[in-house]
Amino acid sequence: MSGKGSNSVKVRHYNERFVLDAIRRLKEASKSDLARAAHLTPAAVADIVDGLEQAGFIKQVGKRFGQRGSPSILYRLAPERIYSVGIKIGRRALEAVLVDFAGEVRARASHEYRHPDPDLVRRAGNTSLANFEVLVDGLDDASIVGVGIASPYFLGGWSEELGFPDDLGDRWEAIDLMTFFATPGKVPVFIENDATSAALAELVQGAGARFHDFMHISIDTFVGGGLVQSGKVHTGPHGNSAALGPLPVSPSSLDSVAAKPARYQSLLHRASIYVLVNHLKSRGIEISRVRELDPMPPGAREPLFEWIEDCANALVEAIIAITSVIDIEAIVLDSILPRSIHLELLAKVQNHFNRVSAIGIVAPEIVSGQFGPEASPIGAAMLPFSALLAPDSSVLMIGKHRTKLLGSLSALAGQG
Repeated sequence: MSGKGSNSVKVRHYNERFVLDAIRRLKEASKSDLARAAHLTPAAVADIVDGLEQAGFIKQVGKRFGQRGSPSILYRLAPERIYSVGIKIGRRALEAVLVDFAGEVRARASHEYRHPDPDLVRRAGNTSLANFEVLVDGLDDASIVGVGIASPYFLGGWSEELGFPDDLGDRWEAIDLMTFFATPGKVPVFIENDATSAALAELVQGAGARFHDFMHISIDTFVGGGLVQSGKVHTGPHGNSAALGPLPVSPSSLDSVAAKPARYQSLLHRASIYVLVNHLKSRGIEISRVRELDPMPPGAREPLFEWIEDCANALVEAIIAITSVIDIEAIVLDSILPRSIHLELLAKVQNHFNRVSAIGIVAPEIVSGQFGPEASPIGAAMLPFSALLAPDSSVLMIGKHRTKLLGSLSALAGQG
C-alpha cells in the first residue's frame, strides 16, 4: 500500500465487496455476523448492508430467534439482480450455463461434436448466449454482467490420441477467445483454464467451500487439476499451476494402452476418459460419450471395472506426489462420468489411498466434487462475479494503480 494511497470512497468499495463475500460464504447472515466477519463496526456494516439492500444486491430472508435481545434480521444475496454466463469449450462438447448472483444455474445448454471445430464452437456458443440474453431481458431490472470462458490449454493438441484433424491446434492458436463469441452489449469477458474454473466452482459454491487449501482433480477427456491455497485459486506465473496431466506415474496395467519403452507414463494416459473409451472399444463396447454408460451396455461392466482399478491406482500415486510437495487439507475429485460410476471411482481411490503407508505426508481428506460435468462452466460463470464483487485490495489503489472495476457496484445499481 505504501506510496499508492487510498481514499474513503475506495475503502467503502472494498468493504462492500467484503460484506458481499461474507454473505456468500455464510449463505445467510445478520448485521452482527457480518461485523464480526469483516472486522468492522456495527454502524459501518449497518450502513453498507442498508445500501446493498436498497441497490438490490441483498435481501432480507427472515429473522433469527432464540438469542438475547431483539431477533436478528438475516440477509442473503438477491439472485434476481445480476447474472453471469459461463461457457466451457471442451474437446467433445460445449457446455454453457446462466448463473444468478446467488450461484444457482438458471439455464443451461449443451452442444456435442466429434472435435472442436472453431466455426462450429462459435455458432454453438453464440446460440447459447443469444438464448440467455433473451431470457434475462424478460426479467425486471436484471442484467448480464459478464461472460466467463473456460477452455483447456492446447485445445487442439493430442490429435493422435483423440483422432482430431492435424491442423486443429494451429487453428485454435490463431483465435483470440476474448472476441471469439458475440457477447451481449459491452459486458467484460474473462478467460480461464477449464480445470482451474472447476476448482473455482468448488471453492465458491461446492465441496471445496469448507477448505482453505485443496487440490481439485477433474477426470475429463483428459485429466486436469486446480490448486486452491489460503482460500484462493492459484494459477501460477504462466497460468499452468496444477497441470496434472504430465505428472509421471507407473505404467498402466491395461492391455489396451500401448506399451512404451519408458519407466513412467503421464497421468494423462491413465486417468483420462479417452483411455476408458479406448479400453471399452478394445472389448467391443463402442461408445463415444460416457453418458452412454448409464444404463450400462451389455458386457461393459468388466472393462469398466478394469479401468476404474487402473485409474484409481494412478490417482493414488498422483495424490502422494501432490501432498509431498504441497500441504493441503483435501483432494476434491470430480469427473464427467455418470454419478454412480464416479462415486465408485471415488470409493476405489479412497480405499487404495488408505491402504498405502505414505510416510512423511499428512493425509488429505478425499472428497467428491459437487458439480460433475457442469463444474467448469459454473466456475467460468463465477469469474465475472469474482472480478466485479469479490474482495480485492487493489480497489483501494488510486492513481495509475486504480482498477478499472472501481465503483462497479454503484454502476450496476444505476447510481454511478
